[in-house]
Amino acid sequence: MPTFAPMITFITSIVLLIAGFLFYGKFVEQKLFKADPGRQTPALSHKDGVDFEPLKPWRIFVIQFLNIAGLGPIFGAILGAAYGPMAYLWIVVGCIFMGAVHDYFSGMLSIRANGRGTPSIIGMYLGKRIKILMQVFVALLLIGIGCSFVTGPADLLNNLAPVNKLFWVIVIFAYYILATLVPIDKIIGRIYPYLGAVLLFMAVAVGCALIVKGANGSIHLTELTFSNMKNFHSNPDKNILFPMLFIVISCGAISGFHSTQSPIMARCMPNEKYGRPIFYGAMICEGIVASIWATAAMAYTGGPDGLNAAASAGSTPAILVNAICKDWLGKVGAVVALLGVIACPITSGDTAFRSLRLIIGDALHISQKPIVNRILIALPIFIVAVLVCTFDFSTIWNYVGISNQVLASIVLWTATRYLYKHSRNPLFTAIPATFLTYVCVCYFMVAPYKAGGLALGLTAGHIVAAVVTLVIVTVFFLENRHLKRR
Repeated sequence: MPTFAPMITFITSIVLLIAGFLFYGKFVEQKLFKADPGRQTPALSHKDGVDFEPLKPWRIFVIQFLNIAGLGPIFGAILGAAYGPMAYLWIVVGCIFMGAVHDYFSGMLSIRANGRGTPSIIGMYLGKRIKILMQVFVALLLIGIGCSFVTGPADLLNNLAPVNKLFWVIVIFAYYILATLVPIDKIIGRIYPYLGAVLLFMAVAVGCALIVKGANGSIHLTELTFSNMKNFHSNPDKNILFPMLFIVISCGAISGFHSTQSPIMARCMPNEKYGRPIFYGAMICEGIVASIWATAAMAYTGGPDGLNAAASAGSTPAILVNAICKDWLGKVGAVVALLGVIACPITSGDTAFRSLRLIIGDALHISQKPIVNRILIALPIFIVAVLVCTFDFSTIWNYVGISNQVLASIVLWTATRYLYKHSRNPLFTAIPATFLTYVCVCYFMVAPYKAGGLALGLTAGHIVAAVVTLVIVTVFFLENRHLKRR
């Protein structure tokens, strides 16, 4: 007879994420950054009807949420769940104290810098040399993400409406070009609320199905306990819990890609008081989505061991999403839910290319108001993107994952420099920045060659990571000490 499954870990995760927004988010807003509702924002002072355009706060929130919620909080969470319930710990702690803080500072620092993009903001606080490096680095990352979010949704659309994958690739690219060029309020500002409603339905529907099935005992979950704080992955030698879990689950916990999206909305925000619900809040919502899908994947397959067995048998995250939606939500619900899953990457891919256009325009000091200028910048971007799309998707994604976290760590160091310069406690961003720096260096040391690592032994990798991180932290604070004296 089925027994009641309390799902303590899942429910606690959702409660903690909401509490993080209410309490820690308020602390970040009022005590660390100190948002100023009386300060004029670039949406008003630089209004151009193209990129600088005041929008209603609820609309900005939906756009920001869809911009950052690509495949990561769904596919990444499913892949991360293969490591076991430790995934919950990373999603909750990472989202509240790292990811949401990262997103908030990247958006608010952009507002204070007249809507400038991530490389320019990093350059303002960390120096001109790193600014040039970051312009190239971020450009490559955005191209990689934009192209990844062409092939992924094309596969899903072709499963939903089998025509030809190439047809769907062309359709998606055509939309990306249009969304990159037209004013923010013409396409993105108009269709995103509807796509957001679909995505909201998907998350709520799957979450409710989890609760109902847990209540009637038809599913069982592996709870997070001290005995389960281990690596459940079927191939633990190549999928090391630390640091691989922190790279696989990026968008659901912290992702540098988000810092490239926040400046887009910084150019549309009419008042700084909306920063917490829009930047911090959208990331918390993404953490909730990640928790739902990590739980759904484990519940549907009978736990992390079953999830690994399904993966070994050929069940990709896309296949699992399709199966879960069909089995739990019925035919109609499954179609709507799958549309939500498809909308996630598409609504991140279009703004990845839009963000790249803005970054290039800033770097070359080219006005974005004339449509001719936008076309001249966008044309070479999409020529390169078409060429990159001929590469293997898994190869692109391997480098996107670690690049996300490298960028996130640099943005956190940028936020730390901001706090230091304004005589506020820098530890609230320095500690997450140090941790993520250690994760990234450790990944490069121990990850397999195919995943972009050096495949050193685990012990040697951690030693090197500790030394490199210590050097970075020491140099950073010495530089800040000298800066403060000047």
